[in-house]
Amino acid sequence: MFKRHFCRAVGIDLGTANTLIYVDNQGIVLREPSVVAVDDETRVVLAVGEEARAMIGRTPQGIKATRPLRDGVIADFKYARLMLEKFIERVIGKQTFMKPDIAIGVPSGVTGVERRAVRDAAYNARAGQVYLPEEPMAAAIGAALPVTEPTGSMIVDIGGGTTEVAVISLSGIVVNESIRVAGDELNESIIQYMKKVHSLAIGERTAEEIKFRLGSAFKSGENDRYEVRGLNLINGLPRTVTISRGEVREALSEPLVSIVEAIKRTLERTPPELAADIFNRGIVLSGGGALLQGLDELITNETEVPVFVADDPLSCVAIGTGKMLFDPTYRRVLEQSASEN
Repeated sequence: MFKRHFCRAVGIDLGTANTLIYVDNQGIVLREPSVVAVDDETRVVLAVGEEARAMIGRTPQGIKATRPLRDGVIADFKYARLMLEKFIERVIGKQTFMKPDIAIGVPSGVTGVERRAVRDAAYNARAGQVYLPEEPMAAAIGAALPVTEPTGSMIVDIGGGTTEVAVISLSGIVVNESIRVAGDELNESIIQYMKKVHSLAIGERTAEEIKFRLGSAFKSGENDRYEVRGLNLINGLPRTVTISRGEVREALSEPLVSIVEAIKRTLERTPPELAADIFNRGIVLSGGGALLQGLDELITNETEVPVFVADDPLSCVAIGTGKMLFDPTYRRVLEQSASEN
């Protein structure tokens, strides 16, 4: 979905799974899958977003539908640039004279080369000034945490490609950890479980559907079941199996342990005064992974710190990047992100 607006600055969450664009006074004006379909010979963009996602696995020779980001960073620069150009064009129109300032959230663990790839893609997409704030800071601002105040705030942003854990105070990140274990890894763990336990091959979209319907992180009284269709790995024929919520929880356990351990390591490195603030105020979850049933209970059980899910966890990074551009309260954060480019 998208709406078109005339603007001079936009905040972007260029995520592995989805891209969101925020405009001041308008909120989120674009929310689309990070997928592009291109004619390989002419390099003409045939579709982006939801339309392109529907083409994955169904394109004829000469047409490529792909996700140009992996693990939170650009894996295919050419296709990422084409996709970003189309998304920005939807928001600002085709006026060649207009070059909006753009803030794009990037994982805190990206390399200099990966950071330059994002910046170059933005400039090639007709950006004016480009800012690259770190995603956990953007998520914390989007979740309305008091990042500019002398108090400790902890954010855990679980996106498609990376999980960002950070403790923030006085407009800066005090300690943080970024791991490339997030939504994609949860999907992959379901795919591998179905292969190993049920000898059933399923695709990424089916795994995503299973996670949405039965995914949970903490044991509950519910044990719903769901019929899964795939390919029998023994005889190569279509087959249907029924799995339970408990099985899906078992499949997700390994990547969830990695996320919880990253949170524990960050807490261990947090200065005592800020750790006390976090114990009193709690940990805030954002990103699509925050919606996994029981994840807040699992983290509370493992850390003994209260955990809350942000009001709009899917939009926190996009809202945060936009607020940095428009709200003078976050001017220092924005200037820091410019100096790091």
